[in-house]
Amino acid sequence: MSVRIVLFGATGHTGGRTARALVDRGARPVLAGRDAARLAPLADQLGGDAGPLETVTADVTDGASVRALVGRGDVLVTTVGPFVRLGEPAVAAAVDAGAVYLDSTGEPPFLRRVFEEFGPRAARSGATLLTAFGHDYVPGTLAGALALAGAGNRAHRLDVGYTLDGVRGQAFSRGTLVSLIGVLLEPNHAFAGGRLVTEPAGARLWRFDVGGRPRRGLSVGGSEHLTLPPLAPSLREVGVFLDWFGPAAAVAHRLAPLTPWVARVPGARAALPRLADLVGRRVAEAPSTDGQVRTSVLAEVRDTAGELVSAVRLAGPDPYDLTADLLAWGATHAAERGVRGTGALGPVQAFGLEALTAGAAGAGITRA
Repeated sequence: MSVRIVLFGATGHTGGRTARALVDRGARPVLAGRDAARLAPLADQLGGDAGPLETVTADVTDGASVRALVGRGDVLVTTVGPFVRLGEPAVAAAVDAGAVYLDSTGEPPFLRRVFEEFGPRAARSGATLLTAFGHDYVPGTLAGALALAGAGNRAHRLDVGYTLDGVRGQAFSRGTLVSLIGVLLEPNHAFAGGRLVTEPAGARLWRFDVGGRPRRGLSVGGSEHLTLPPLAPSLREVGVFLDWFGPAAAVAHRLAPLTPWVARVPGARAALPRLADLVGRRVAEAPSTDGQVRTSVLAEVRDTAGELVSAVRLAGPDPYDLTADLLAWGATHAAERGVRGTGALGPVQAFGLEALTAGAAGAGITRA
């Protein structure tokens, strides 16, 4: 039986782009979602002369319908978020089936849960979990891995900074904004003193330079904290920073220590999903940037004295185009050539640095 690629969330903004990217790579994914009336025209449009793509109706709130999507060895790609609220059924289904799983999340609490809770279960069932396999956080993982390779055993601290250029109007999709709001009060993580630690988002501020322009990045829990330390035994510190917030970055950094206290206020956590839904109803589903945004990622490695020993900068296209192409590459590579292990893995561990570099280049990521 041939391996199937199943795309869950195909009618959403990121899911629709991913469906097209899969077809562009020669795949015929099974399109899954809760609204058959919206799936049908997309399947017709993408199917071409070979006929409509296969569609399956599944609801993220119905775990059994999600579990029915995949069998052992299949590839499940999901873009259905917010993942903290809606992501568990898909990853649990992949674990139970022994499938390969990829998602588009950038939500720190969810990706950490994938590694710590679902990863051991996946290793036992033969599943492979590749969470955060998009703009968040594959470019940083690749830049970090290349920088670590250049630093050798001098690597002590790694900092990864993401920045965007060309932003005009609504920079993020409705789904991204809802996800960001939904995790405002959730704990983040970092890698410090040789171990994973919990800290508020924005607890650290990193000033870095990209293309001759100073940037200010707020710390965030990325997959880099979980996937890069195994590549460099001497590595003791990892920071991941987002330069997305302009002048608000300094304010958010100063307010970050208050986050745990606000989270303890009765009803505060419960109010966030309602706030996220309210914002979601007031913004467009798609960004208004029309693909003009460019992304850059800088990785710097320093030794125990704080001296810079290696740096890698990568540049890429619009984050949503990039996410779709990375998911499509990862899914087709896994379906055609397999992956290198089971459990929760980083992209380097799953595909190897050489293959990941080539795959990222195919998605438009170049070394600057």
